[in-house]
Amino acid sequence: MGQGNSALGILCGGLIAGTMDITAAILTYKARNNVPPIRILQSVASGLLGNDAFTGGARTAALGLFLHFVIAFGATAVFYLASRKMPWLVDNAVIAGILYGIVVQQFMQQVVLPLSAFHKAPFNFSALLIGIVTHVICVGLPIALAVGKFSR
Repeated sequence: MGQGNSALGILCGGLIAGTMDITAAILTYKARNNVPPIRILQSVASGLLGNDAFTGGARTAALGLFLHFVIAFGATAVFYLASRKMPWLVDNAVIAGILYGIVVQQFMQQVVLPLSAFHKAPFNFSALLIGIVTHVICVGLPIALAVGKFSR
């Protein structure tokens, strides 16, 4: 049973999801395409800065990491707010987390990336599957479980 601390739920959910998601992205892109971690972080910043992010070194990588966590905390806050109107989200946190991971992944692909300055790659089915699995395990589940634990 949770302790009723919504701020702690959002803080833990955002930190865990943000850390797991960026770690998964770094490991996945290193393994699949030998992309260095700084480039992954710069690619997040490129959503705001465009291609200039890739020439900014550690500064734009730090900006990318900051933006990544802003998104993670935003996703956690959205889940928390939704759970206030739909308590079944925390009562069924595993199912809700799986579904929320898919929703977040699709929101990023269909809304955030098209609105950003990031150059979108052509459709790739294996990248889609990796993205969905990663967002379910590293984003949706940690957010739902943290919010469920701390914000009842």
